[in-house]
Amino acid sequence: MHHAEFEDPRLVEVYDATCPWSRDDDFFVSVVEEVGPALRVLDLGCGTGRLALGLAARGHTVTGVDPARASLEAARAKPGADHVTWIEGTSRALPDASFDVAVMTSHVAQFFAADAEWAAVLADLHRTLVPGGRLAFDARDPAAREWERWPEQWDRSVALPGGGAVAQSVEVTRVDGDVVSHTIRYRFDDGSEQASDATLRFRSVADLRRSLADAGFTVEAVFGGWDRQPVGAGDGELLVVAAN
Repeated sequence: MHHAEFEDPRLVEVYDATCPWSRDDDFFVSVVEEVGPALRVLDLGCGTGRLALGLAARGHTVTGVDPARASLEAARAKPGADHVTWIEGTSRALPDASFDVAVMTSHVAQFFAADAEWAAVLADLHRTLVPGGRLAFDARDPAAREWERWPEQWDRSVALPGGGAVAQSVEVTRVDGDVVSHTIRYRFDDGSEQASDATLRFRSVADLRRSLADAGFTVEAVFGGWDRQPVGAGDGELLVVAAN
């Protein structure tokens, strides 16, 4: 199933167990709070709400938007969820000039593989941010060729909060230039197996800068790691901060 890790309730539980709060969340919190206190923050592709809830707990007015119902249901069931506005949908549903900061985390930006799709998302973000608002997102640096290490990195077992564990593995099924397709496989203690397919776009710094400029943004910084290292000297990331 395409994007089953976000759409299937059983796999959403695995995703949550696999992805606790970490330094990437700390990075985005720092970017938001550099803009100011008590901001209106959009978390586009909020998933199960980890960062959205963290930002709301810090006094921001947060809206989490995601097209995956199972992920949003998991988010709404968490403590503090009533302090976040949850919207099942895409960037097309965003109101005009309504947010001071927008974030896209967990490499959500790479899921918009087609140029037209990515341009439409950036146009919606430009429209929904106030003048001078900030956009921050992460993408993997194609120069790091991280997909070549995924089979080793994803060969692991994850403990589930309700008991038991699930074994995970990944297979890269196609590499076509800067577009990489892969399948995540899950094997549960009861012997059942599931899979989730996805296709990601690995845009270069130049491509990201060009697309942001075309959408009306000004790039303020691009970091290569969660500690704000230069590109190529960090974690194989491209962490982008842009002004509207």
